[in-house]
Parts: sequence; C-alpha cells; structure tokens
Amino acid sequence: MSFQNIIDQVSMYSPIYDPKSYERENEDDDKIFYENARFVQHVDSLALQTIEEVIGTLIVEKNPVILDLMAGWDSHIPSSLTPEKLIGLGLNEEELTNNTLLDEYVIHDLNKDPHLPFPDCYFDVVLNTLSIAYITNPIQIFKEVGRILKPGGLFLVIFSNRMFEPKATKLWKAASEDERIIIVDELFKETSFFTKAKVFVSRGKPRPKNDKYASYGIPSDPIYAVYSDRIGGDSNKIRPDIKLSFLKFPSKEELEERMEKVKDTLRCPYCDEELKKWQVPENPFCQTWDNEYMYICFNDSCPYYVRGWDRMYQETFQNMSYRLMFNPTNGRCSPIPVPTPYALKEGIIQ
Repeated sequence: MSFQNIIDQVSMYSPIYDPKSYERENEDDDKIFYENARFVQHVDSLALQTIEEVIGTLIVEKNPVILDLMAGWDSHIPSSLTPEKLIGLGLNEEELTNNTLLDEYVIHDLNKDPHLPFPDCYFDVVLNTLSIAYITNPIQIFKEVGRILKPGGLFLVIFSNRMFEPKATKLWKAASEDERIIIVDELFKETSFFTKAKVFVSRGKPRPKNDKYASYGIPSDPIYAVYSDRIGGDSNKIRPDIKLSFLKFPSKEELEERMEKVKDTLRCPYCDEELKKWQVPENPFCQTWDNEYMYICFNDSCPYYVRGWDRMYQETFQNMSYRLMFNPTNGRCSPIPVPTPYALKEGIIQ
C-alpha cells in the first residue's frame, strides 16, 4: 500500500464523512421549524459590522452576481458594493420578501435536496453567513457551490458561536470554535473546485455599550470567516487581506512618552486607564517574580488587549490575548497572557 493510500484511508476517519455527525436534536421537517419569520439579528452590532467589513473587503469584483445561500431578511451586504444581481436562497418566504437587498429569491430546502437550482459557472460570489451549523450534507453543498461559481469566484463562509441548538448538527455542537474552522477548511479541501482556503478571526472585542449583555462583561460575538476562490480564475486578481480598524492606537511619540511616565502615573500607555494593583500568586514550583504585586491594565477596551486576540491567533493559533503589566521593581512594561477576559481579575487588590 502506498503512502498516499494510507493518508487517504486515515482522512476517511474524519467526522465530516460520518452520517451520524449530521444528526440533530430536532429532526422535524426544517420547513416547520422555519415557518415563522424571525426578524432578529443573531449576533451583536459590532459583530454585524465586522461581517459587513469582511464581505466588503473580500468582494473585489465589479458589479458581481451574488448568491446568499440560506438567506434570511438581512444579507449583510455593505452599501459600498453594487451587485449586478443578488439572489437569496432560503426557507422562509416572509423573511426573503422583506430582504430589501435581494433582486430575486428562491425557496429551497438544502437539507432535502443539496442540488442548487442554478446553472454552472453562474455566480461571482456565494455567501453563507451564520448558517453553516445547520447543513446536514455539507460535502455535497460545497461541491454544488463549486459548480455554480465562475472560475475565480469567491465562496465565503462566515460563522460565530451562536446557533439554534435544536437544528445545529451534532458535529458542529460538539466542536470547539477552533475545531469549527478546521471543519470548514476540510469541507473546502474535499472538493476539487477550490484553492487553499484562508481564515480570518475576530474575537475578544468589547461588547457594544448599548447591548443588553454589555453589563455582564461578555465580549462581542466572535466572527470567523473561511473562504476560497474556485480554481481557474485570473491569477492577477488578488483579494485583499482583511484588516479591520477597531480602536485607535496612540502615536509612536505619544506612546514612548507615556511609557516613560508609567512609573509615576501608573496609567496604561495604550489607553490611559489607571492600572490596577494585582497580587502576584504564590507558586512554589516556579516563582517567576520576586515582588509581591504588579500593576495591570484591566480595561477590556484597551487597544493593546483587544488587538492581542487577533495577533495571538495569527501568530500562534491560540485563543488568547495579553494585557499590559508594569513591574514596579524594575520599572518595565511587558505583556502578560490571558486566556479569557476574566483571567487574573481575582488577584486585583486595589
């Protein structure tokens, strides 16, 4: 047996090939579950803004023909885009008729019939936004998307950590957020239509102040985008890297000036918030610091901390960030890693 055959056999053990992976808590007809319109947003306003920025950044085609796959009442298309045609495919006609961005809509149950009712090489872009969790035959759907896309066309899959659990598949619910990225990447690899998929992650940002959950200290809903072009397109066409401007950093000169004054001001040089006195925990096995306390910036809106979530994922693929810490013994600032927004806060003593 060749080495490639061994690899192929091992890959078949991936859960994306197991029919049981797509079992759901509610196996009733999807038309029954979705017969009542839901005119609500499924993520917070900052996450919605991120979705629009991702879509607006990646779609570089002029007047593209776009398919919103599993569409509802909002297609999240930014006003900067001017599609030649936007078609929505979904299950709830009331939602689709109220989607003012759509030029046309099609009522179609993908889980009953994965064949997409469109000709080959018809669309420039296919979007699947906040609905990948509900597809029970994703391999077939990804192949169908490859069929209906033009060469070089974009397939963009966007998701968060929110879902209607009764209709989400067992595979999706059991996976961690990072594992879901891997699942979507595997689905792209399964077809012969797509180039190597790319990933964008936005998480750890502070929840909007007017959000009903803002007082709970819960971060904004994370946004994950996995995307790829159909092979055979124009090699000169390049989709830009996604770079979202969320918080403004101080200028280099201002930052250097603030850094020099931290020992006197005890304020964060990045956000100018007061640093909190933090008790260094006792660790008999590995005592890192000799002093009893540090000063740490616990401002969840600090640009240093917020940027850390994206930077740590890009550089280390770890779901964590870092806060700014000032050591009063040596007078130096340094990052201290945090896996959650709540980490280290139990040690605040002032």
